[in-house]
Amino acid sequence: MSGWVTDYRTTAASQVLWWCVFCSTRNSIMSVESKKPREACCSKLKLFLASLAFVYFAKAFGGAYMKSSITQIERRFDIPSSLIGVIDGSFEMGNLLVIAFVSYFGAKLHRPRLIGIGCLIMSVGCFLIALPHFFQGPYKYETSVSHSTAFNSSESALPCHSNHSLTDADETPDLEARTACEKAAGSSMWIYVFLGNMLRGIGETPIMPLGVSYLDDFSREENTPFYLACIHTVGILGPMFGFMLGSLLAKIYVDIGFVDLVTITINHKDSRWVGAWWLGFIVTGTVILLSSIPFWFLPKSLPKQGQEESQSKSTELATVAEQENFLQEENQDEEKEKPVTFQELAKDFVPSLRRLFRNSIFTLMILTYLVAVNGFIGMITFKPKYMEQIYGQSASKAIFLIGILNLPAVALGIITGGFVLKRFKLGVIGAARVSITASVGSFCLLAVQGFIHCDNAEVGGITISYQGAPQVSYNPQTLLSECNMGCSCSMKHWDPVCAYNGMTYASPCLAGCQTSTGTGREMVFHNCTCVGEMMTPGINSSAVLGQCPRKSDCDRIFKFYMALSVVGSFISACGGTPGYIVLLRSIQPDLKALALGMQTLIVRTLGGIPPPIYFGALIDRTCLKWGTKQCGGRGACRLYDANAFRLTFMGLVTGLYFLSNTLWAGLYVKIVKRQKKLALRNQAKENALEGNDVGNGHANINIAKNKDDTDKESTI
Repeated sequence: MSGWVTDYRTTAASQVLWWCVFCSTRNSIMSVESKKPREACCSKLKLFLASLAFVYFAKAFGGAYMKSSITQIERRFDIPSSLIGVIDGSFEMGNLLVIAFVSYFGAKLHRPRLIGIGCLIMSVGCFLIALPHFFQGPYKYETSVSHSTAFNSSESALPCHSNHSLTDADETPDLEARTACEKAAGSSMWIYVFLGNMLRGIGETPIMPLGVSYLDDFSREENTPFYLACIHTVGILGPMFGFMLGSLLAKIYVDIGFVDLVTITINHKDSRWVGAWWLGFIVTGTVILLSSIPFWFLPKSLPKQGQEESQSKSTELATVAEQENFLQEENQDEEKEKPVTFQELAKDFVPSLRRLFRNSIFTLMILTYLVAVNGFIGMITFKPKYMEQIYGQSASKAIFLIGILNLPAVALGIITGGFVLKRFKLGVIGAARVSITASVGSFCLLAVQGFIHCDNAEVGGITISYQGAPQVSYNPQTLLSECNMGCSCSMKHWDPVCAYNGMTYASPCLAGCQTSTGTGREMVFHNCTCVGEMMTPGINSSAVLGQCPRKSDCDRIFKFYMALSVVGSFISACGGTPGYIVLLRSIQPDLKALALGMQTLIVRTLGGIPPPIYFGALIDRTCLKWGTKQCGGRGACRLYDANAFRLTFMGLVTGLYFLSNTLWAGLYVKIVKRQKKLALRNQAKENALEGNDVGNGHANINIAKNKDDTDKESTI
């Protein structure tokens, strides 16, 4: 036996084991000497904390990449913003299916393993989202030149004269031909994305309620805010990497490796461009799969942090000092733990819900979060498109800036809020003050952003007339003018060209271009009659592929907008952790997991599903030029009315945040009143205790409740 021990101790694993034994022995001796419990070097709680932080990173990584790919998915499947909103909301729909049962029954079961199962489901969902790419054929964008021009030929395309056949595209194909075409093109493949995103929502369900309640149950009360801040800070790195990955893949053509990129006439700045969106879901699915591994090796329960395992039960009530001071007593018989059946758990579900929603503080907080999340989800879903249409940024650059500027500011704000709570030892009132101050500050900066904008893009016949005058309204007939009347151009195609006069035309044909040279993205169109109308004779009347850049002052305006956006993100995030602590301290300990689950259920159902849909539907109403599907019919929007888009988008977001701040003010007043009421009640109990049990040397305190204190509300 001694020889076996000697051999075993020589291994690396045994060295780690002996080091943990040594640390535990040393800490036990020191705790006896100092009469204070000390933590072990190899704490399972710390392992859970690290694992939970990583899974927060992984799920945020996948969620942010999904948000960053919204524009690419919309273009790839040629669907409107309202439908892409439904796809985006399918994540919350998945949550809705299981969140109530997972958060309630999961609290009684093996929480770490349930989190591991959820990660596996999320991973499968990511792989399912990427599946349509392998079933669909190559992406065919609408164009008037690329698919009809022989790139290896020396003959020049004649845009104006060769477009007589394009009028056929304006005719609606019969139903049978359109059905056959859609089947061949796989236009209904977006259903796979919908189902995969729903699976992501189902798998993400147990992570937050079970993870946070597990951590709060077994950590010191004063450490909980800091641990939560650390988890959320690590978690916010996920969106950073998600948006950066989305930005990188948005520059890579969707069919990379399957097509000759020389034949592609568009670049990543074009509204028809589709990046390699599918590749990112394979990456995120793999990361989420790896994050599930540690949870299979964690125990169902742990000893309370800083206390001996044998004392964990006897000190259970002493670990919630602040919470007990702000929570009313309930008539609950303290019984020894015993196995409970599924039927008993189900029978207690409705009474537990009733107890939970009698808590007016909790109910008002849920309503406040609900309104704020509506504004946030709508804003983050369509913010890249907003930056694209208002400031002329490419989709990849907009995604990159959000990931590299806004999200680090959010991370810094979250850790700052947690540090402030721990440094100044703020209670519930202090946490509420920090949260409402941050909310008001971010709202003010958000309101200012609504007034910062660039002018509409100058597109001939759509936002500006061919003579250069601003155009009040648009209809397809305004695309025709004397300069292109003889070309018989299609008014459905969107194949923009930028002329040397700084104006964009919807297609080379509508610009009246007579000849062209070059191939692919290097194609140049010459003798454009519409361009020549606005220029003096002899000046270059050529045009190149792509939209014209915005005016020079737009870059300066955009930098100012981004500065306000970053500062606003930081201030808003500072209130995140304090607001979460107010929520946690407003709930009875035995209802904590259920309360967090119900909060997730309500906020994600009413705050996660509707916003992308109604934001998208209202944004669609500001579209000026719709694309055309391969099989005919309306596709994705190519150009928006920038002013109408801005007023609709920023008006909705600002209005929702204003309502959220109003609710926060009412919540704060209610918390202060409740705190004063409970302070008076505790003082009365102390006076009664001094008169009744002066000589009692034990800690047994029996205080009879007054009949007037029949308020069953669980308060902070």
